[in-house]
Formats: sequence, C-alpha cells, structure tokens
Amino acid sequence: MSDAPELTAVREAHRFDEQALLDYLAANLDGFEAPVTIRQFEGGQSNPTFLLEAASGNYVMRKQPPGELLPSAHQVDREHRVMDALRDSDVPVPRMFVSCEDPSVIGTKFYLMEKVEGRVFTDLLLPTLSAAERGAIYEDLARVLAALHCVDPISVGLESFGRPGNYYARQISRWSKQYLASKTEDLPEMDRLMSWLPSHIPESEERVIVHGDFRLGNVLIHPTEPRIAGVIDWELSTLGHPLADLGYVCMDYHADSYYSEGLNRADLSDLGIPSEQQMLDYYCAFAGRANVENWSFYVIYNLFRAAGIIQGVYKRGLDGNASSDSALEFKDACRVRAERAWALVEAL
Repeated sequence: MSDAPELTAVREAHRFDEQALLDYLAANLDGFEAPVTIRQFEGGQSNPTFLLEAASGNYVMRKQPPGELLPSAHQVDREHRVMDALRDSDVPVPRMFVSCEDPSVIGTKFYLMEKVEGRVFTDLLLPTLSAAERGAIYEDLARVLAALHCVDPISVGLESFGRPGNYYARQISRWSKQYLASKTEDLPEMDRLMSWLPSHIPESEERVIVHGDFRLGNVLIHPTEPRIAGVIDWELSTLGHPLADLGYVCMDYHADSYYSEGLNRADLSDLGIPSEQQMLDYYCAFAGRANVENWSFYVIYNLFRAAGIIQGVYKRGLDGNASSDSALEFKDACRVRAERAWALVEAL
C-alpha cells in the first residue's frame, strides 16, 4: 500500500482536552494561530499521531497513549530529543517545534513537529512503482541508515542518549521483560530464544545512534522522487550497535512483514529490489565498513525483538488503548517471528 497516510477523526480512546492543547501552543509556540482542525493518523501502533491544521500552518503531534504504560515504553520525549539533535545532519528529519513533558496539560507527554510531505509505503514489494524506483528506494534506505550511524553522538549532544554496558544484553533483557509483561499465551520458541540469545552475543565495542525501528514503513518517500524525505518514529532510538538497525531492515528477507508479504518469497531481481547481500553491500559501502560478521545473530535477535514488540501491540489492542484499530490483527505475529528465529538458530 502507498499514498498519503490515512486520516480519521480522533479515536474515542485517544481523545484529549483540545482547548488545553491550543492554549498551551498559543503560549509556547511562536506564530501559532487558531482555528485548528485536529485529526488522527491511522496506522502506527505505539504513540498516537495527529495532524493539526491551523491558521498558521500544518503540524504533526505525537503523544503517549492513554492508560497504564509498560516501563520505558512510549518515550515521546526521546523522539523529540533525537530528531532535534539530528536537524543539521545528513539524516532527513522533520523540524521540531515544541515538546511538553507535563502530563497535566492534555494527560500525557507530547511534542509538535513539522509535517513533511511524502508518501508512506507499507507493502515491501512496492507494487505501484517501477523496478528502477524500487531499487532506488531500497538503496536510499541503506544510505540514510549509514548516514545515521556515521553521526558522532558527541557532536550533536547525544553522548548521554544511551545507557552504559552491552547494548544487546540490555535490549534482550528489556524485550524479554516486556514480552512477559504482555504475554497472552505460551510460546516455547520465545522461551528458548530468551535463553539462547544472551550467551551468543558477538563481541563488539561499536556505539552509534541507532533508530531502533528503521524500516520502509517508518520513512516518508519524496512525493515524486524515489528517495527518503524524512525518517520518523524514533521512539526506540538510543546509543547502540549499528548492526542491530541493519538486521532490523533485513529481517524482512526472512519473514513476512507485519502488513504484507515479505521479501522472503518474492522474485527480487524481477522486481528490481536488492537481495539481502546487496543491501549489506550497499550499507557497508555507504558506512565505510569492510564487512559484516556473525550476521545470523543480528537477524535472529531482531526477529525475537520484533516478536516482543508486536506482542505488546496486540496486548494494547486487547486492552483497548492501541494507536490503531488493526492491533488485534497481530494475534499470531509474535509466534510466527519466534518460530522463524528459532528455525534460524537450529540451522546454525
């Protein structure tokens, strides 16, 4: 699927005091002028996102969802911080306008940013585009990801953006805990992965800014050109290991995506989409990296991590506070990813 993101009326579960928001913006955002029409973006499963069409222009607001939140989840303040830090880098990000960490204003933390014009594609096979356009977009995914990893965190004020210690050990622990907190059925493969992963972490001291959810569906493609106009959804960003992001992008070569058929069953050469190895080669060339070792670990880790994330989405759907009505469609997504990850372990 592609086109401009779908807009709906604000969902019942995500309503907030709109007048309180407008009063806050009038006092804290230079040039802001009412009247304002507020609608909600459909899609996206974590932080509710809204379009504010104001007399002074269009803005996009991201806020935490209502209800009880899992520890360390839905950190919209981190999203604002990293995009603001990257504003002058080679990574295309929206301009940030205001961030509010006071939940008393509208009930949760929120921030406002520029509305970047662009297309959103959730079908990895890009059926509406030509083979040349598909190839260019995937190559640009590798280029922009490499550009992010080449940013010096100290130079943009993000030296304290991540916690000390081994990145993978922290992430495996985090997603294990969040999976268990949102667990709805017994999945033996998840239990096995939670045991296998900590003892198979490759040794590496690399530490860069990582997006955490870098994929086709989280970039805005220029309205008429096959290139990335903006990278969005930075909630999971931190300081970490670059191959975690690369493994996440390439995870779809091993399993279907959340929204469509993955790259694992398609004739990529006929479609003009690079193979997994070509994506690794693109990334290494753009990042100035010689090669990638222990590749299977990074794919297995990301399938496990994605399983944990999507289980949380499904649980929020059951609880009635998901950001999209489609959350309940992910009932089997955690199991499918866990089974695929464990199959890769058994193939080693």
